[in-house]
Amino acid sequence: MRKPKALLAWSSGKDSAWALHVLRQQPGFEVVGLVTTVNERFDRVAMHAVPTALLETQAEAAGLPLWKVPIPYPCGTQQYEAAMRKVIDRACGEGVSAFAFGDLFLTDVREYRERQLAGTGLLPLFPLWMRPTGALVREMIDSGVRAVLTCVDPKRLPARFAGRELTAELLAELPPTVDPCGENGEFHSFAHAGPMFRQPIEVRVGAVVERDGFVFADVRRR
Repeated sequence: MRKPKALLAWSSGKDSAWALHVLRQQPGFEVVGLVTTVNERFDRVAMHAVPTALLETQAEAAGLPLWKVPIPYPCGTQQYEAAMRKVIDRACGEGVSAFAFGDLFLTDVREYRERQLAGTGLLPLFPLWMRPTGALVREMIDSGVRAVLTCVDPKRLPARFAGRELTAELLAELPPTVDPCGENGEFHSFAHAGPMFRQPIEVRVGAVVERDGFVFADVRRR
């Protein structure tokens, strides 16, 4: 008997990539698609600033179809929720029964997602919920996950971290106020290797720029 279908909110970063790995190891659901919001103005993943072409390469490496969700820039709450309602309607029409997220411990974020899915027929899943983030990120690294920091909030983390590879050495350099997984928005990443991918993606880091109060590293396929 085929397992029930689930979608996964896919930021292109290490946490959503690890959530895919965990879900694939569990018996409950089959992940059938990756849902990513894409900034229409810049043609990049929202917040993570990953080019759409690289996002598509990543989804191919994960062996899953990509559900791109175009959103305007800037994007208000109503616009975002309208875009996601279209995703939910499509999911229900295609027999999907769950929507998974890589959230770690932010209760307000989880409650928001649960409210948005209430009454839709889609079960919210949080496969990484309340995993200690220090141990979790080290488990990722030890398992072969490779990721580049594509966005840094310079109010929380020095700009020099943008464009660097996530390694044990980098973790040792993080200020004590920074969550090791960046769950408080200190940084965002692009995962380009790991057990959730069929093959690694060779990438290079280009220009590092500051925009809208954040520091972004341009990551491209090598």
